[in-house]
Amino acid sequence: MTIIRRASAIGAAVTACAAIALAPAAAAAEPGAQRTTAAPKAAAAAKYNGACGGGYSVVNSAQIGTKGTVFLTYSSATGKNCVVTVRTTPGTAVHMTASLGFASPTTTVSDTGYYTTYAGPVYLDARGLCVTWRGEISGEVAGKNGTNCGSLAANRH
Repeated sequence: MTIIRRASAIGAAVTACAAIALAPAAAAAEPGAQRTTAAPKAAAAAKYNGACGGGYSVVNSAQIGTKGTVFLTYSSATGKNCVVTVRTTPGTAVHMTASLGFASPTTTVSDTGYYTTYAGPVYLDARGLCVTWRGEISGEVAGKNGTNCGSLAANRH
């Protein structure tokens, strides 16, 4: 099993904080008054930022709630996949992960740390293999298992 991990933290000590969302108090409606509520707007998905470099094209993605998007890219010139997790709205550093791997032989590469904008890129030569990839932002995770299989996936041992 091969595990490659790069971690980064901002500041001398990193403290995990839990965010608490408080709902506004409901306003009392007068008798007979009609109350209307606007539907919440869907958050715009984060855009791929080109962090994997030239020659890489987005081949798959997964939205991480409203927090961001994890992108799987591929370069036909190198045969490598690349994953980057991008926040929808950059801001104060939060815990993020970009992870990419395959099952046989078991290999995973990941970038985990506290970042303001994106985690990754992480690269893996997965020619002919199905890849498992994911991104995490502040505890919310998205990704896919065993996707984007190369044409040689069945022939590789």
